[in-house]
Amino acid sequence: MVVARSLRSRGVMNENDENGPVTRMTRAKAALSTEGAADAVKKPLQTKRATATSGTQRPRAALGDVSNVNKAEAAEIKGAKKAVTSKAGLTSKATVQPGGIQKPSRANSSRTTTALKPREPNQKLPNKRPKVDDTKAEEQPRKKIGVVKEEKVIVKDGPELKEDDAVEVKAVLKDGGLGEDVVDLDTEDLDDPLMAAEYVVEIFDYLRDLEQTTLPNPQYIEHQPDLEWKMRGILVDWLIEVHTRFRLLPETLFLAVNIIDRFLSVEVVALDRLQLVGVTAMFIASKYEEVLSPHVANFSHVADETFTDKEILDAERHVLATLEYNMSFPNPMNFLRRISKADNYDIQTRTLGKYLMEISLLDHRFMSYPQSHIAAAAMYLARLILERGPWDATLAHYAGYDEKEIDPVFRLMIDYLHRPVSHEAFFKKYASKKFLKASILTRQWAKKYHKLYIDSSDSEPYTFIKDGEQ
Repeated sequence: MVVARSLRSRGVMNENDENGPVTRMTRAKAALSTEGAADAVKKPLQTKRATATSGTQRPRAALGDVSNVNKAEAAEIKGAKKAVTSKAGLTSKATVQPGGIQKPSRANSSRTTTALKPREPNQKLPNKRPKVDDTKAEEQPRKKIGVVKEEKVIVKDGPELKEDDAVEVKAVLKDGGLGEDVVDLDTEDLDDPLMAAEYVVEIFDYLRDLEQTTLPNPQYIEHQPDLEWKMRGILVDWLIEVHTRFRLLPETLFLAVNIIDRFLSVEVVALDRLQLVGVTAMFIASKYEEVLSPHVANFSHVADETFTDKEILDAERHVLATLEYNMSFPNPMNFLRRISKADNYDIQTRTLGKYLMEISLLDHRFMSYPQSHIAAAAMYLARLILERGPWDATLAHYAGYDEKEIDPVFRLMIDYLHRPVSHEAFFKKYASKKFLKASILTRQWAKKYHKLYIDSSDSEPYTFIKDGEQ
């Protein structure tokens, strides 16, 4: 039997063996080696860029590391020029091409480099903009927007307007209902297309007409044999918690409650299906108001899987068919922002106004009032609590209600605030720093000053929910 010789006996060594007597010569070692070591490197391991010059081969630094090269040799390497390789396949681009035409390099290029040269002190760069005919510009002057008050035109940043321009400005404003003490706040937004200053008056007039058609029946609980007002309060308080968990817009919450009330005004709902109506209304409102609405499975999850995805989708079709797919609800947030413009967009007043407006979602006594009326009362009470001054003519104009008209809704809000806390999720939401602790601040104020505005003996009785009551 022939015995196989070991690899060591045959002279074949493992190149990765650290203890082997033979050391593998790499290209980097060959480049950094001395003149005698260069002869010991095999031809397959020689570098492709062998110098064409005769004589000794100069050492080349590997990756810029010249630690094992003498300083004199390093200086020679740094000052030496790269030699042209002798291989035909590695010829430089600047050499003669096969066609016999020499490709110009950057050194012999005929392109001028004036842009990189330092500019003379008084030299001006050429103007590349096309010349504009001044005669045409004078023939068509740019029209300025002014403010029309008592047949006088006040122009901002421009010459006085001509008579034709003043007529156009009057046609643009079209709000003719401004009194002497009312400040025109829409004219300054004429240059901003997002504010729609030319149509804002007509838009809010349309919303005030529309809110009368979307009011629910304030007495619909009478034809609901299984429901009571406190059950509606429990449902809305839970929806506020869901709304906060999903981080939805305020418009979504107001639209969802409006869908619930309008649906219950028409359909009779059993008690065990009331939560399904609330979840479905929030699902529909998020589709209408949100940029990215939560999935239907998320609403099924927050309801503890009480209703399947199919049940929510079926309920969605039924609710929309009952409401005839009419989602044109004038949201109170629009009216609040309109009034806040007259309040100089004060963030504290508007935050308290949001809290006071959401009271109307929980208390059924606000159901008979339009949303613009509730928004005006919320801003009136917020300014009163923060001592922001009287309800002047400008605020009354942009709110659409004076102090006398606001009074009944204003008293209902104070009546709710001075009573014990009955809706925990709603109170905790606005007790955070994010909402400036609005629920705590307003209740402290109401306990101190409610006797000045309401009489507890004459206040309308209201059933509140105790903790732990179902």
